[in-house]
Amino acid sequence: MDVRGTVADGFEAVEDAFVRNFQQRGERGAAVAVYRHGRKVVDLWAGTRDVDGREPWAVDTAQVVRSATKGVAAAVVLVLHQRGQIDLDAPVGTYWPEFKAAGKERVLVRHLLSHRAGLPVLDRPLTPLEAEDGASGPAALAAQAPAWEPGTDHGYHAQTYSWLLGELVHRVTGRTMGRWVAEEIARPLGLDLWIGLPGDEAHRVGRLGPVAEPETAQGGGLKLRPKRSVAEAYRDPESLTRRAFEAIDPLPDENDAAYRAAELAASNGISTARALARFYAATIGEVDGGPRLFAPATLTLARTEESAGPDRVLVVSTRFGLGFMLHGPASPLLGPGSFGHPGRGGSLGFADPGSGVAFGYTTNGMRKGVTADPRAQALIRAVRSAL
Repeated sequence: MDVRGTVADGFEAVEDAFVRNFQQRGERGAAVAVYRHGRKVVDLWAGTRDVDGREPWAVDTAQVVRSATKGVAAAVVLVLHQRGQIDLDAPVGTYWPEFKAAGKERVLVRHLLSHRAGLPVLDRPLTPLEAEDGASGPAALAAQAPAWEPGTDHGYHAQTYSWLLGELVHRVTGRTMGRWVAEEIARPLGLDLWIGLPGDEAHRVGRLGPVAEPETAQGGGLKLRPKRSVAEAYRDPESLTRRAFEAIDPLPDENDAAYRAAELAASNGISTARALARFYAATIGEVDGGPRLFAPATLTLARTEESAGPDRVLVVSTRFGLGFMLHGPASPLLGPGSFGHPGRGGSLGFADPGSGVAFGYTTNGMRKGVTADPRAQALIRAVRSAL
């Protein structure tokens, strides 16, 4: 295995685990990066840029990270709160008047972030073109009635998170989510991370595709051999589970240029592992002497539990802070204080304030699991052993 990159002394176990992912867990192309106390200690890549190709993964190869995008989008809202531009306890309709329709007058901003708004599904799913146009999604959600009383329960807003947070940010700032991320996060921190891929960066992005499952699943989360209730929820076309993930129907081609250029804050962020780790490092402290994203009070908000217990969409028990998944059986991270977000099929980014660790993993080989991918979990165990 031709692994490129660097590993600081004491973190060699991460490289060993990375190699085993290719040897034992069917990895095709991937990268992993780790920061500790604002300093990069792991930066590795290997395999092919495309899941079905032969061109080597390069130092600047980026990939679609699916729902790992949600953590970046949540950070935008929290930074706007930190700057006094958004009140987390204000009704969403304060900023987006049309949203008040159909019984949503009391939906708060914090409900959007913590998957408590009752809006994981649409009565009529959007086509890929509608999903990408920036207007149809917000309009549909403004008219949509909640599936449960907002604020009383939680269920993963798999696709609708894009338009809920994207429109809120647009109403408050006059900028799209992608533009705000580019100007206020990616540029100051030097991140190769986009929500809405610029055309001149398209050559760097690899092709995603499915890969075979390993024989056994390691770690927690939504198992590769899920419990019957979980499997039934994914099979039932009327379940909240199926309807939430299929709020765009048919599902878009993630390798399509138009999809990658769209700004879908729930699902189509594109990043290097290095940028994902550096982003999370900036949420918990300075990075290479640069600016930090979160003040201490904002960091507390990000990792304070807002939702916990059986998830109406994912069926298993989940834990969320304000936009971030928290460490737990469904999404094992480094430890109890960790916060971040996985992407369905593999990718993962998180921070652990107690140890000063920030982690980013990207892959082109998509698996069926929603959380706790065995490849990422192997890397996390290796990081833990190095501390």
